[in-house]
Amino acid sequence: MATEANGEEGGLALHPMAQFEVTPLFGGDTVAWYTITNVTLWMAIAVIAVTALLVLGTSRRAVIPSRVQSVAELAYGFVYKMLEDITGKEGVKYFPYVMTLFMFIVMANFVGLIPMAFTTTSHIAVTATMALLVFFTVTVLGFVLNGGKFFGLFWVKEAPLALRPFLAIIEVMSYFVRPLSHSIRLGGNMMAGHAVIKVFAGFAAIAAIAPLSVLAIGAMYALEILVAFVQAYVFTILTCVYLKDALHPSH
Repeated sequence: MATEANGEEGGLALHPMAQFEVTPLFGGDTVAWYTITNVTLWMAIAVIAVTALLVLGTSRRAVIPSRVQSVAELAYGFVYKMLEDITGKEGVKYFPYVMTLFMFIVMANFVGLIPMAFTTTSHIAVTATMALLVFFTVTVLGFVLNGGKFFGLFWVKEAPLALRPFLAIIEVMSYFVRPLSHSIRLGGNMMAGHAVIKVFAGFAAIAAIAPLSVLAIGAMYALEILVAFVQAYVFTILTCVYLKDALHPSH
């Protein structure tokens, strides 16, 4: 996290949002699409961590698993069961995509909890990219598998006939809002938690309330560990729900 700066009169100036600034790793002030930044670095670290867990950690598989193998198997079984329960057997073929999403998000969230690390999933550019990929993948898949029947997703047959056109408009609007809600939910939660921890850390410099501040930081950090997993779970389960709509578009 970014360090606090002292004010002109010796007061503490808090900058809780400074930790989310994108900065080039090798100097300079301009950030272009090809610039290697702190975001690039910590995304790469998250990918390496996922690879180490799922590939290297299971390279010596045993009947009695090691701790790393146990974690990898738990993650595999957790995502597989989630996907199968929501989409049915037809959705299992898309397991690699869903598993990749979950593991990257959960690892990026946990890596972001390391002191001085950068939380890549706090940036809307990262979460929006993943959400848009899910949106376009599901939409294309829905039309490829169902053709015109995919429009049945927006036609609520159970509703009275007079209400169906109005409900169809609401369903269409809701469908196109999915990428926005999908991305903001993850990015907003990760940003908010880290910003609050930063604020509490600033108050730790004040002797009178330092003990309370340290307790608050500990409590918030524990909560962020839970949030890191829950937000990865929510993003993934929504992806499974959207995939189910592509596979079975009729209400």
